[in-house]
Amino acid sequence: MTKIDEQLQLKTAELVRQTNALGIPVMVIFEGIPASGKSRLSNELLLTLDAKYTNFYATKRPDEELLRYPFLYPYWNNIPKKGGVTLFFRSWYAQKLDYEVHGYKKDIIKDYELLTQEIKGFESMLSDDGYVIIKFYLSVNEQKRQEHIEQTKKNPLTRWKAQEYETNIPIDVYQDGMVNLMKATEEIAPWTHIDYTERGKAANEMYEVIIKRLEKALKDKKKISDERDGKFTEDFQTDMFEDTSDDMSKAEYKELLPKLQARIRELQYALYERKIPLMLVYEGMDAAGKGGNIKRVRESLDPSGYEVNAISAPTETELSYHYLWRFATDVPRSGHIEIFDRSWYGRVLVERVEGFATTKEWQRAYDEINKFEKALSIEGAIVIKFFLVLDKDEQLKRFEERQVTPEKQWKITDEDWRNREKWDLYLEASKDMINHTTTEHAPWVIIPANNKRAARIKALKTIIATCEERLWNVKKLW
Repeated sequence: MTKIDEQLQLKTAELVRQTNALGIPVMVIFEGIPASGKSRLSNELLLTLDAKYTNFYATKRPDEELLRYPFLYPYWNNIPKKGGVTLFFRSWYAQKLDYEVHGYKKDIIKDYELLTQEIKGFESMLSDDGYVIIKFYLSVNEQKRQEHIEQTKKNPLTRWKAQEYETNIPIDVYQDGMVNLMKATEEIAPWTHIDYTERGKAANEMYEVIIKRLEKALKDKKKISDERDGKFTEDFQTDMFEDTSDDMSKAEYKELLPKLQARIRELQYALYERKIPLMLVYEGMDAAGKGGNIKRVRESLDPSGYEVNAISAPTETELSYHYLWRFATDVPRSGHIEIFDRSWYGRVLVERVEGFATTKEWQRAYDEINKFEKALSIEGAIVIKFFLVLDKDEQLKRFEERQVTPEKQWKITDEDWRNREKWDLYLEASKDMINHTTTEHAPWVIIPANNKRAARIKALKTIIATCEERLWNVKKLW
């Protein structure tokens, strides 16, 4: 009988301390049929690691409340922060098979293979960001597995666990499904098959794999480029944002606004009844009127069915995770509305311009954002993105007005003036953002904002038309 090698345990613990010190996050996944040794092997690793930076997350069959959120929502909520470790007892792989077997959201997700694409996107963006993903698939001698199940059944205190085994995904379905999933995701983060028939041998193999992966991660960490170059064009010019003004009289505005707001409220209830989440994203130039625009959208809404996220610079906690973490954990549940006053696009706007993100980080962010938004659309979310534009003279006028108006002075900061000095850089970054992230499922709507009244009406009309088209397949009128 092979004994567990204490030196392997000590080396694993030491390497994890090193990854912790360097801010390298580690994710370890344990998959396998019921009673294959997952709980025992994961607990072996859990006891070896320091509890200060180690978390354990067990995937259960999703309940009704969890099913109101996107497929990967619980996993975004449980990824480790930089330097941390999360052990996943079952994972998004078993969850994907749960969806298929039990037909979860089948009226929304037209093809469950789209969830495989979500998984690949999730793992690739985490891997690119320096996350170490180690995946184990466990099996065990069938005779020993059945012996363990029988022992579990005989003990009154563990009988519930045996009953849970029987209500899990059928073994042949799980095994066949995992074979396909492992093939599809092998390239991003390789799988290791471990036979748990002999406990000591299995544990040693696990430690050896983890040691090898962590040593590589520590070596690769030293090679990561910290270049921070926004790659801007000298004497940049564009006509993309030249149309900055739509005329609208006060009389027309006062006539249209209450009608459109009443319709928005009706649509809010219709979305709730149909369990369709709505995400409104507002980006644009400083002083373009995003706040006032959002206020007119929410003025007549039922406050129990929406939230507004005013996004500012990330906190220390938020910086310790993947940049999409704070957004992926704050998406609306089905039937609710989430409004973002600035958003995840900060990665390719302010972080690119100011050098807060490395060159590689902001360049790959376009694809990451497209995958993130695609995942939301797969699960039925409506994503509407507004970019409000105004000309430089109008911005100056609004800045100066804010400075002399007591109730508006809080809106103008030194940062706003600094950003204005980089007008052309933000213009180029905005153009690239719109070109790279306008997709069929989440297009950008450019709103001329010199006239605040016209900008507000256009946003309201766009929301109404988009929601009506989804709800009743009504042709857009605006």
